[in-house]
Amino acid sequence: MPANKYALIRYRTIDRCLTNSGAPFPTKEELRTACEEALYGSEGDRISISTIEKDLNAMRNDGGLGYYAPIAYHRDQRGYHYEEDGFSIDNLQLNPEELESIRFAARTLVQFKNVPVFSQFGQAIGKIDDRLRMAPNLDTRNLDAVVQFESAPATRGSELLMPILENIQSKQMLAMTYKKFQSDAAKEVFLHPYLLKEYRNRWYVIGWNPERDAYRTYGLDRIQKLNETAEFFTVRNDFNADDFFLHSFGISKIAEAPCDVKIHCSQLEFEYLSAQPVHSSQKLTDLGNGSFELSLHVLLTFELIQFLLGLGSAVKVIEPKELQKLMLQNLSNALNLYGEI
Repeated sequence: MPANKYALIRYRTIDRCLTNSGAPFPTKEELRTACEEALYGSEGDRISISTIEKDLNAMRNDGGLGYYAPIAYHRDQRGYHYEEDGFSIDNLQLNPEELESIRFAARTLVQFKNVPVFSQFGQAIGKIDDRLRMAPNLDTRNLDAVVQFESAPATRGSELLMPILENIQSKQMLAMTYKKFQSDAAKEVFLHPYLLKEYRNRWYVIGWNPERDAYRTYGLDRIQKLNETAEFFTVRNDFNADDFFLHSFGISKIAEAPCDVKIHCSQLEFEYLSAQPVHSSQKLTDLGNGSFELSLHVLLTFELIQFLLGLGSAVKVIEPKELQKLMLQNLSNALNLYGEI
């Protein structure tokens, strides 16, 4: 008898747990919790241990699934694992029920791509739609030979997203052991977490640091440990998630006011920026005679300078003078690295 869609989702979740090298040998309770989260979120129906036992048995013995998963219990580690190295049901061909479930989920996502609450995921949903259009049967073996999609490498810290989100929703203080890239030692930081934000495939938590009496941003990949606290907080009246990064170019937030930035650029860069804007305030102007201008209203952040340096000789900062000086200093430092050639 074909497994229903809920069972198929549980099987995939169990498979992810069994192949997760960061948390090997999951227990039945850990499998149960993961399946419950995958199906219902943090406030959904409860899945029983007996359901997980039936799922493990089906994955091992139900040939109708298209595989016999080599799942075994490791007595020393007190958890489950695959006896066959490298095994995953993701490496196997999907059966018709699974294909239809994935197609149904993808079609549903595409319908909501332009809904404001999903706007930040529009690009990812678009990629799913592109793949389905080019490979409606989800068989990408031939497609991969002629089409290469951009894929982001997995980054540290993504496993902290759910616990931090729970702290944000419950307005509970976050205590974390945090180590900066340029620091030799980690320190404990207390934060009233307000917002999770992704930037260039890395996640950050933004909130109010009561010790520093200021807003701070922390990279999840630099959090070594989360610690329990019993203290709750009230969100400050001056925080608005929609406006907080309005003038930021990247993830940085500085105390200075935003300013008007004018940059002359090449025609090639003008075309690139027209096709893919870099900021909501972006304005492009054809000045004539082969001259083009990019205008921004932004904070002079580290990310803005790095972006402009990355464009090299294709751009020249016209305003403000402060940004010109910052660019000149960075370019001079880079030039000095090659002084002996």
